[in-house]
Amino acid sequence: MTTILQRGAIRKSGRLPAMAVALVLALGIGFGPAAQARPPEGDFADLAEKLLPAVVNISTTQTVKAGSVPDGMPQFPPGSPFEEFFKDFFERQQREGGGKGPPRQVSSLGSGFIVDARGYVVTNNHVIAEADQVRVILHDNTELEAKIVGRDPEIDLAVLKVEPKKPLTAVSWGDSDKLRVGEWTLAIGNPFGLGGTVTAGIVSARGRDINAGRYDDFIQTDASINKGNSGGPLFSKAGDVIGINTAIFSQSGGSIGIGFAVPANLARPVVQQLIEFGRTRRGWLGVQIQSVTDEMVEALGLKEARGALVAKVIPGGPAEKAGIESGDVIVGVDGRPVPSTNALTRAVAEIAVGRTVAIEIIRKGKRNSVRATLGELEAALATARAETRGKDDTARSKAGKNETDLADLGLRVAPLSKELRRQYDIKDDVKGVVITDVDPEGPAAKRDVRAGDVIIEVSQSEVRNPDDVAEMLKALKDAKRKVALLQIQRSGEPRFVPVPLKS
Repeated sequence: MTTILQRGAIRKSGRLPAMAVALVLALGIGFGPAAQARPPEGDFADLAEKLLPAVVNISTTQTVKAGSVPDGMPQFPPGSPFEEFFKDFFERQQREGGGKGPPRQVSSLGSGFIVDARGYVVTNNHVIAEADQVRVILHDNTELEAKIVGRDPEIDLAVLKVEPKKPLTAVSWGDSDKLRVGEWTLAIGNPFGLGGTVTAGIVSARGRDINAGRYDDFIQTDASINKGNSGGPLFSKAGDVIGINTAIFSQSGGSIGIGFAVPANLARPVVQQLIEFGRTRRGWLGVQIQSVTDEMVEALGLKEARGALVAKVIPGGPAEKAGIESGDVIVGVDGRPVPSTNALTRAVAEIAVGRTVAIEIIRKGKRNSVRATLGELEAALATARAETRGKDDTARSKAGKNETDLADLGLRVAPLSKELRRQYDIKDDVKGVVITDVDPEGPAAKRDVRAGDVIIEVSQSEVRNPDDVAEMLKALKDAKRKVALLQIQRSGEPRFVPVPLKS
């Protein structure tokens, strides 16, 4: 049985075809009962009555080109054979239907909550991503046009602004760091389009890393969260927002009692930044870090495997200016302990840009404190991207006429020259063709293929030059194949990547 982590608003683009439904059921993907928690003394009626007016439904519309894959297609992990099977099925349905005609409107529903009586609303970024129009539906069914103030894909948040005729009911943030496992929680949202739905549960765990991003620190709850709950609030029993419901772990797409929420203490500064600046402005220390393992403890002069080991100090960054060196172990930031790399990443990101903070380090067994003035992460990343683009442009200009455009994959490739090997740090014994450019909207980009990767094989046949790759792709298309199985090498490690071919 395939177990998947799902994020998303519920789509209203029509029912799945009967055959697709039958296939889903045949694969054993059926709805199971959600975990039920025993209620405390009394009930949540008074609390729900107080909070419901601050929770809203989010309705979006998006224009989809004719012939594209319907939004109702079941979601599977990238590269799964089920994903390709269903994609082929839906594409065939579209082709048989002509694949032509005017663009169609697809609507989706999610949840959100009001954080400011003037009309600021918080939801998930994925709820409003790619939307042409966003509307906020209040608890009394009033519909208001919404403007997107800012978005943060890193932790999947977005802030909307509506213009109400009168002040709205807003909720307050709680302190998610004080949460204890076993505390009661209340989730309110719009599951499957059923607005104003209230569910209760407990905090099942804290600090969950579900591989969603660099700031993973999710609250796990067994309060029922389903598609459409995305972006809705998770409340404490005091009525404060302690999390934003974002994802579920499910075998069916429905709640089985394992839901995840972004903690309020992680979300609150991001929401404030989006309201103030329209974008995030996270703190930046300027180090590359790695986890401290048990094997490293003695060599680093530590008592236990805690902290973040500095693998590299970025030249000219705040850490270098503060005197932090490679091999230091960061164990505290601004008075907060740093037990892990994730803790350091989160702690620094939450500190205001330009602020000077104390950084606790252990160097060769001795504890010390230095002071660093934090830079801005987004500015540092933009600079790094510009430098990378410059290097890539230089490498491509040296590749010259040898570059080949592979439109079916959304790639540009070139033979492995000395300049490209040096540019991408590719060893002399590696054979194949190097990827010099990736279309960010192409199929390869969606499979995390990157510039600097070396294509070694296509469909288990070796390739030595761009013409080999082009000929293999033509043969696959002539054979009506939908996917090209690439073997690529990145940083000396080979991996297989299935990439859909453009039709």
